[in-house]
Amino acid sequence: MINNTTLAVSQATPARFATNRTAEVFESHRPRLFGLAYRMLGSRADAEDLLQDAYLRWHQSATEDIRSPIAFLVTITTRLCLDRLRELQQEREHYVGPWLPEPIVEDQFPSPGMQLELADEVSVAFLAVLERLGPEERAAFLLHDVFDYDYPEVAQMLGKAEPTCRQIIHRARARMRARPRFSVTAESRERVLGKFLAAVRTGDRRAVMALLAEDVEYVADGGCRAEGSARAGQTRRHWLCDIAISPRGLSQTLPPVRLLSRRPAAVPHHSNEEASQ
Repeated sequence: MINNTTLAVSQATPARFATNRTAEVFESHRPRLFGLAYRMLGSRADAEDLLQDAYLRWHQSATEDIRSPIAFLVTITTRLCLDRLRELQQEREHYVGPWLPEPIVEDQFPSPGMQLELADEVSVAFLAVLERLGPEERAAFLLHDVFDYDYPEVAQMLGKAEPTCRQIIHRARARMRARPRFSVTAESRERVLGKFLAAVRTGDRRAVMALLAEDVEYVADGGCRAEGSARAGQTRRHWLCDIAISPRGLSQTLPPVRLLSRRPAAVPHHSNEEASQ
């Protein structure tokens, strides 16, 4: 004899199994989806939030009729990113000061799968250049040139004709031509950064100046406020040197070297009081 409790359990088990399977499939593809969303949006927090929306869409849509879960998930993620990018463009029009993509602290992602998906093309410089592209240009360029989807696949994901996608990607490549013309090894970056920090910590102005190129550039997120600049008659190189060895500069915070978006970097820490001043 089957009682009501037994019947309820037997009915719930297939549903629970289906839910678990849906979650497992999504999690198996999360590294790739995050890699796409992060490159599209330039922010870890925005990418994580968007993946939550993508999972809800996947959970509501997942059926046996979906022949390629990864193609379906990449399409959902791409289209959600396009919607979010259009919103962000309007927000950033009113942003005070420059806006820069958010670098990723390497030790926040111990997963080998996540590290593999973020192994290339995630430097802040690359993401900043991506800001030159419109939402559809960015999506088409990333899907084809970074994630290796062919033109028919990109066209299907974006819901556009293949010839149109070819034109969009061609246009995006032209805008991306200012990408670095040469690569620098991680060892070289870390060696130069180590010399720079050693000079800063000891207040060796001459050594700091020797490590700064004549045409050195200073780029910083405005933090929704205006940035300072060099004084009249002061070169940018001298100004940056003054900032580095000042009492409130890097010489006092003693930042450790960490990996940010696959690049060795000094990460200073300030108290809330210091940060607000």
